Amino acid sequence: MKRVVITGMGIYSVLGTDLETVKNSLYKGKSGIIFDPKRKEIGFRSGLTGILERPELKGSLSRRMRVGMAEQGEYAYAATKDALVQAKIEQKYLDENPVGILYGNDSSALAVVEGWEKMKTKKDTSLIGSGAIFQQMNSTVSMNLSVIFKLKGINLTISGACASGSHAIGIGYLLIQQGLQDMIICGGAQEINPESMGSFDGLSAFSVREDIPKKASRPFDKDRDGLIPSGGAATVIIESYDNAVKRGVNIIGEVLGYGFSSNGEHISNPNVEGPLNSLQNALINAGLKAKDIDYINAHATATKVGDASEAKAIYKVFGSKIPVSSTKSMTGHEMWMGGASEVIYSLLAAQNNFIPPNINFENPDEDSKKLNIIARTKESQINTFLSNSFGFGGTNSSLIIRKL
Repeated sequence: MKRVVITGMGIYSVLGTDLETVKNSLYKGKSGIIFDPKRKEIGFRSGLTGILERPELKGSLSRRMRVGMAEQGEYAYAATKDALVQAKIEQKYLDENPVGILYGNDSSALAVVEGWEKMKTKKDTSLIGSGAIFQQMNSTVSMNLSVIFKLKGINLTISGACASGSHAIGIGYLLIQQGLQDMIICGGAQEINPESMGSFDGLSAFSVREDIPKKASRPFDKDRDGLIPSGGAATVIIESYDNAVKRGVNIIGEVLGYGFSSNGEHISNPNVEGPLNSLQNALINAGLKAKDIDYINAHATATKVGDASEAKAIYKVFGSKIPVSSTKSMTGHEMWMGGASEVIYSLLAAQNNFIPPNINFENPDEDSKKLNIIARTKESQINTFLSNSFGFGGTNSSLIIRKL
């Protein structure tokens, strides 16, 4: 089996749109959450959301390229462009080698709604626009990026709910490990708009702590009252160790293990067994013991049942000593992006010897009090970390990564 390493990272996040800014935001415990009055005006129960400006792509991409890109595709392009630069990959390399793309994405709601509204207004489907279909498909990100960067390897979107970005990296790891690809662009993207979040709000899944938005996302805290939607995009370049050495590039980290499972029960309510199996499978795949993990970036979204189930699973496998935090306390829930962005957040923390804080953790509950939740930034050496991502339908993914 081939070793799989990370040689490039790029991110477009509510914490910043470059690695340095994001690192500083993580260290300072900065929140990217705001109150959006427009959401209340259109009937949302919660007006809380992550905030992010769309990138300006004129001058970078032709109009033909831009018209087929959905909002989350724009974020993904910006993140991927930066990741390729860090990995020292130029277009010539992409032209001459079968580089693949596996990107997590599980909705393109805004594009679908906009297309439907045009059709209703104009009464003529030909006037929806030639780029609409390419924005509306779930595969919009991998579809567009594969054309923009002229990729010739695997080209696939991973739709695994809120574990999509994590599964993309995990499946990419398996393909490279088996020698089926030498390099894959992996990541996750999430649109930030009311159109994509109305049904979530209708489930009463979101926090309504609107008075102080930056204190609303409270993973593991006893007084948590729901998640906060967010988004953006995150890209990691993974390749075989041999390929990276041959190219003579800096290696950031190594993917050591990938665990996955399905709860096999309720479509939205999590259980303990599924996450437990994912954690154990990741350790087995990596050939590691629980004591070998220096930090856990928890999935914890700030829902009552979800956080409790994950806390129980973590305690059963790791006990009470290993540092745990949820960066969603700062970012909100980045949905399909989260599994990829949280790998980058953890790597940035490991590179700079600190554990990112689980801000707003003030009162532990009966489950979280058993864990070593890091409520404030802690100077600490991280060599090997585990990142959890779980999603609707009971899909679970756990990645183990070591910094190099």
